[in-house]
Amino acid sequence: MKHRSTRGMRVHAAAAAFLLAALVLSGDVLPAVAGGGPSFNYKDALTKSIMFLEAQRSGKLPPNNRIKWRGDSGMEDGKLANVDLTGGYYDAGDNVKYGLPLAFTVTTLAWTAMAFKHELKAAGELDNVHAAIRWGTDYFLKAAAKKNHLWVQVGDPNADHQCWVRPENMPTPRTLYEINEKTPGSEIAAETAAAMAASSMVFRKDKSYSRRLLNKAKLLFQFAKTHQGTYDGECPFYCSYSGYNDELLWAATWLYLATKRQVYADFIGHEAISSSVAEFSWDLKFPGAQVLLAELNMTSNGGLQSFKTQADNFVCAVLPDTPFHQVFITPGGMIHLRNGANSQYVTSTAFLFIVYSDVLRRINQPVMCGAQPVQPARLLEFAKQQIDYLLGANPRGRSYVVGFGVDPPTQPHHRGASTPVLPPGYKVNCGMSFNDWFAPDRPNPNELTGAIMGGPDGGDNFSDRRGNSSCTEPCTYINSLSIGPLAALAIRGANLLATH
Repeated sequence: MKHRSTRGMRVHAAAAAFLLAALVLSGDVLPAVAGGGPSFNYKDALTKSIMFLEAQRSGKLPPNNRIKWRGDSGMEDGKLANVDLTGGYYDAGDNVKYGLPLAFTVTTLAWTAMAFKHELKAAGELDNVHAAIRWGTDYFLKAAAKKNHLWVQVGDPNADHQCWVRPENMPTPRTLYEINEKTPGSEIAAETAAAMAASSMVFRKDKSYSRRLLNKAKLLFQFAKTHQGTYDGECPFYCSYSGYNDELLWAATWLYLATKRQVYADFIGHEAISSSVAEFSWDLKFPGAQVLLAELNMTSNGGLQSFKTQADNFVCAVLPDTPFHQVFITPGGMIHLRNGANSQYVTSTAFLFIVYSDVLRRINQPVMCGAQPVQPARLLEFAKQQIDYLLGANPRGRSYVVGFGVDPPTQPHHRGASTPVLPPGYKVNCGMSFNDWFAPDRPNPNELTGAIMGGPDGGDNFSDRRGNSSCTEPCTYINSLSIGPLAALAIRGANLLATH
């Protein structure tokens, strides 16, 4: 499902006009912005995107829980080792807590809270984003309680995938997975360090909590750097094909930003390995670090190449109108790297393009694709196009966000949403669960509001069937990276393109 190797026809003018009219009447799209295509109700999409993360919560839910069909779950997580590992997030449509994507979700949420603080505050969503971050960091503080040790996963994925049941009633074993000095996992340790360092900056007004996060981040980075090795315990669901050099650079970058200590700058400039790539994801963080470092006049690999140049290379590889274009764009205009949660590349690229356009505007420089300059406005235009595609500006004229827009998905590949609310203590027959709740071709009984689907294939084709997990499974890191772009579009609106 999330494994990277597993993860159109154009609408006629009359049909497109009809769909646009339907969107306007529904209130999910506003009249077109001059030169910018449709302008959706981005504020509504923003609110709903955050609500999906709340539907993914594990543990004891707060009194202000907005997802009424969700209840407390995983309340004995950690019991097998006499520790408390309640809380955190389920990554997607199953009931496992995977450490690597969970940490990346929190890191990108923290970055969002800082890069789009004004927009989120204006939209009334900053507190909700802070709550989403803290739901993750509270869990990490438990998982990283001991030095040189980190609990990295809760739940046996193979057993979990043999039972289609909501987390409140899951009978499957809550097996615990860990890394330590003898079984290292530099990717997960460094990503968790990045999450805690970035979050420590978000919560600086809470000095005690911020200090706890930062101290844990320092220790986890040192652990990741000193005891290097890849942890493959999350395969075949989250295999780190890129290795751990990107996570070490990513974590050191966040620690440098949080502390301004020279030790991290030295690591970034002389020890860390950096590379130009065309993907930003839970497995590959190089472009994120490069964008963060681009305006600091820092270089990688002992001064061989500036991070600004490498960030430019990412943009040049993605944009279809540069001589260095690498990434496939579907006939309908969507980035497509691979089937299976492909929407993560759509939202991650939109996120980085908007953040980087703001950086370029501050330093008054364009992207350079060889001798071809690319202005920040082009990045913003492409980012908007990618988000708009998910909201409904696509060849099928439909939304890929649950509960939003025209013809939104009704069958997300998601246990909690597709299983009816069952009484506490209800004994689930795992053998019959797929026949009862997975197989029927009918809308889910519970709306997974705001969930962005894995998305169409390379031909813009989409099947709204929960059995087609490649298209219909949502993931936390798809949504975490959509929040910033949606906030920018909601608050900057027509000025997003006009002012750059």
